[in-house]
Amino acid sequence: MNQPNRQISMTFLLLAVTFCVCLITANLMEIKTVPLGPFTITAGVVVFPVSYIIADCVVEIYGLRRARQVIWLGFAANLFVSVMLQIGILLPGTDSWHSQEAMTTMFGAVPRIFAASFIAFLAGSMVNAYVMHRMRLAHPDGSRFSLRAIVSTLFGEGADSLIFFPIAFAGELPAGVIISLIVTQALLKTLYEIIILPVTIQVVRLLRRIEERHLHTEEA
Repeated sequence: MNQPNRQISMTFLLLAVTFCVCLITANLMEIKTVPLGPFTITAGVVVFPVSYIIADCVVEIYGLRRARQVIWLGFAANLFVSVMLQIGILLPGTDSWHSQEAMTTMFGAVPRIFAASFIAFLAGSMVNAYVMHRMRLAHPDGSRFSLRAIVSTLFGEGADSLIFFPIAFAGELPAGVIISLIVTQALLKTLYEIIILPVTIQVVRLLRRIEERHLHTEEA
């Protein structure tokens, strides 16, 4: 199914757009910490794992090259949003605008969050895609997708969390909380993938059927 020279399909474009939307949403939510029993997580954990699921689907159906293209597209989209938010903060408000302080508080820290996210996202996503791809080569018949999805997510989320939280929250949160965030988020996001794995498997099967029909249409 991995045919890099094929024309990009509408299905692939929808996956790429959804991937970018998930990343932007997660990064905007990432500034809030949330209690989860004895642990601390960030609000972005609700959305961010979806991007890894999409990345797994892209690697499985379209290959590592397409996955890297989607990852770089997500990086560019995040950068654009970060720059636009800072421009919005700097623009002078009207006399009726009384929420400048709130906007600055909410989005003023975004450059640091986004800088941490940029580095962690690239590292984590590339690790996730690479591990998925390498394990896929060992099973060219497409078997053991569940194992590949879980292992690649664990490696990818581990790399992401290990890079993101020290950069984003050093000096803002105690070291113990940062360590808790690293471990908890990597495990929770992997658990998220395990729980939703039946859905992911069905999505991959659906995407494979759609792309096979698309390929037959192109050849016709």
